[in-house]
Amino acid sequence: MTICEATSKRIEQLCRQKRLTGYSLTFQAGMPPSTFKSIMNGKSKNPGICNIKKIADGFGMTIREFFDSDIFNDLDQDD
Repeated sequence: MTICEATSKRIEQLCRQKRLTGYSLTFQAGMPPSTFKSIMNGKSKNPGICNIKKIADGFGMTIREFFDSDIFNDLDQDD
């Protein structure tokens, strides 16, 4: 799994845990829905730390907490 795929899966996991829709997360994160959609659909090959920070903020967590998941173990190189 690539870092982009793992990031998308982590967002899905956290949305389920916190009972948030993608739309409500983008609102709380203060990010355009199009940016969120391109991250989730894999169109954004490098979502950038600023966007990850916004998403983590939307979940009410730190970046460290966002990446604290087994999903990020044994990642493949992104192309």
